[in-house]
Amino acid sequence: MTIDNAPFATESAVPGKRRNSQSAYSWILGVFLGVVLTLVFTGLFVWLSTGLGLLHLIGTLRGQPTVNVNQPTIVRQIQQLQRLETVSYTADKIISGGHANAYLPSFLAGDRLLLVVHGEVIAGINLADLQPGDVEIQGQKISIHLPPAEVLSTRIDSARTRVYSRETGLFSSPDPDLESDVRAEAERELQQDALQDGILRTAANNAGSTITGMLKGFGFREVDIR
Repeated sequence: MTIDNAPFATESAVPGKRRNSQSAYSWILGVFLGVVLTLVFTGLFVWLSTGLGLLHLIGTLRGQPTVNVNQPTIVRQIQQLQRLETVSYTADKIISGGHANAYLPSFLAGDRLLLVVHGEVIAGINLADLQPGDVEIQGQKISIHLPPAEVLSTRIDSARTRVYSRETGLFSSPDPDLESDVRAEAERELQQDALQDGILRTAANNAGSTITGMLKGFGFREVDIR
């Protein structure tokens, strides 16, 4: 009797090939994962060893940012703000001005102008004047003596300012400098109105709030503005 053993040989060879393929795949996967983990741990070590990562990690664990600021740094940061504009005062006024003759009535020798003015007064603090002695730091508390508030600019908006009326006497010629003189008087009165309305007090309060917010952003818990 003839016995054919070929099918049995074929069936026993196939599982061997599968085992070899699975073993090679596992080996490649293991090498790949090893390389990935090595790169991750190496990057983490470099990040922490630079100090930046370590500070960030410590700050995260503490639940608050790490503060490393000193008095010269704070003074320099505040001085860089220079002219800190904190309040704007706008108003419309009617200003009159003119020239009169001591002997003749205005309709004969006068020159009078009526100007409708729109102007703006800006106030704030010139932080470039801040001195190192104005800043005191004790731990997370900082005290600052700010320069006094002042009027930084006063201007007339030419686009919204117009001559309402002008009257020139029969024997007079219009003064070419009269409108400029009235504008200058309008600026002076506008600034005076702003001062009477407390623009400097508002400017100082707004500046204090701005500086307080900036310093708390640096990590100070207590800010004393004087």
